Amino acid sequence: MALYAAAAAVLEGVENRKGSLKGLVYTSSFQNVKQLYALVCETQRYSAVLDAVIASAGLLRAEKKLRPHLAKVLVYELLLGKGFRGGGGRWKPVLGRHQARLKAELARLKVHRGVSRNEDLLEVGSRLGPASQVPRFVRVNTLKTCPDDAVDYFKRKGFSYQGRASSLEDLRALKGKHFFLDPLLPELLVFPAQTDLHEHPLYQAGHLILQDKASCLPAMLLAPPPGSHVIDACAAPGNKTSHLAALLKNQGKIFAFDLDAKRLASMATLLARAGVSCCELAEEDFLAVSPSDTRYARVQYILLDPSCSGSGMLSRQLEEPGAELPSKERLCALAAFQLRALCHALTFPAVQRLVYSTCSLSQEENEDVVREALQQSLGAFRLAPVLPSWPHRGLGTFPGAEHCLRASPETTLTSGFFIAVIERTEVPSSASLAEVLAPEPAASPARKRRKRRRKATAGEGT
Repeated sequence: MALYAAAAAVLEGVENRKGSLKGLVYTSSFQNVKQLYALVCETQRYSAVLDAVIASAGLLRAEKKLRPHLAKVLVYELLLGKGFRGGGGRWKPVLGRHQARLKAELARLKVHRGVSRNEDLLEVGSRLGPASQVPRFVRVNTLKTCPDDAVDYFKRKGFSYQGRASSLEDLRALKGKHFFLDPLLPELLVFPAQTDLHEHPLYQAGHLILQDKASCLPAMLLAPPPGSHVIDACAAPGNKTSHLAALLKNQGKIFAFDLDAKRLASMATLLARAGVSCCELAEEDFLAVSPSDTRYARVQYILLDPSCSGSGMLSRQLEEPGAELPSKERLCALAAFQLRALCHALTFPAVQRLVYSTCSLSQEENEDVVREALQQSLGAFRLAPVLPSWPHRGLGTFPGAEHCLRASPETTLTSGFFIAVIERTEVPSSASLAEVLAPEPAASPARKRRKRRRKATAGEGT
């Protein structure tokens, strides 16, 4: 019931202009932010339809204690959603008394408008396009289990395993209780679009991570070997951090930074549930972290996924159907911050490989930032060619931009994303890197004898 109360509170806050939908979701006391965000967005998308059905059924007149926003959330779940999750609390029997009438009013509305599907009741601008066909990607957390065991579990629960997908067409055709293994990421399972696993016991136990395929690429392409020291510069909410820990097999160290204390607290819960033990969280601005600090002297891998416009996020299409791209002013401000963060990351003395990623579609936040950072590095870094068969490449705004990756619902069946893998062109010429990475040499017998003589001489002089 806590989920429905939280969703109703967010909808009421948006209506009363107490904040943005996303801001109110993230400041809610409900722990599962993604589940809350999805429910609020879908309820808001069908808001006009729900208002019409609730009014026609006389629900609020009959149930005086049922507040309008909570009624909207509950009726969405009853008629259009996944049914009452977690029992529905004290309102489940109340809605049960009105269920037949509510269903009849929904059917009558479809007949009146001459449509057969629920989505056809939406205004044209509210209908989802390719984004609604993006499959549900589920990353198997290899810190707790393995893909084979996860596959066997789902098979025992009545799902039909189709093996490794061979193409995007396989994924587009997914229906019912069928699922694939992703053709690129060996630990990624793929289920039909809209599959809801938030209440699944393996998810709640941290064995599964609900993470879009595009969001899995940064850690995979950074590829730090076990034992490495890694910086996750803008880490919350933590899915990529947990993926890094799985790649490291919890061996090594992840330094994870974020400025938002509440998001870091949620991230700590996520990492604990995922079994991550190699991560050090810090409520700190990455730009204020000193590259000369000896704690980071062994950091050779950096993942930088900075704040961005979020124009590629699938949920944006639910919250703001047909929304325009951010203003030029906002893009310029974001790009300036992103460039500072990227240039700062490249000053860490031992860094050899860096992944820069955003969930933005804008050239200003993507290719333009990478081009400028590479220019400022004066040849010390370059773009690494990765995934040559990936169908969607960077915009050709500068030589080598084709090494960058883009993603979208239309071309890759994922959320909108941008990824650039940057590598050092050569090992730093100074001896400092070797000094940092090499173990401290043991003192030779001759040095020990000289040290003892110096101590003896000093003792005689006192």
